[in-house]
Amino acid sequence: MVTQEEFENAVAKSKTLTERPSNEVLLQLYGLYKQATEGDVSAERPGGFDFKSIAKWDAWFKLKGTPPEVARGEYVRIMEQLASK
Repeated sequence: MVTQEEFENAVAKSKTLTERPSNEVLLQLYGLYKQATEGDVSAERPGGFDFKSIAKWDAWFKLKGTPPEVARGEYVRIMEQLASK
């Protein structure tokens, strides 16, 4: 299991990546971060033409029911892969 400190280090590392990950990976990281820090999404899905907010909401919603500690672990795993490139 990943500690809170390892998770926070991975979050800090995400801000120093030299190569920008794909939009798919960025959305995955966003969803994992939100699930790890806030739990299940509680806000309504954005409407209209705010496609960026809709995509972010969908990425988070896909993780509904995922325990925060599992989301933290997956976030750290992905960041370790990105940092090793």
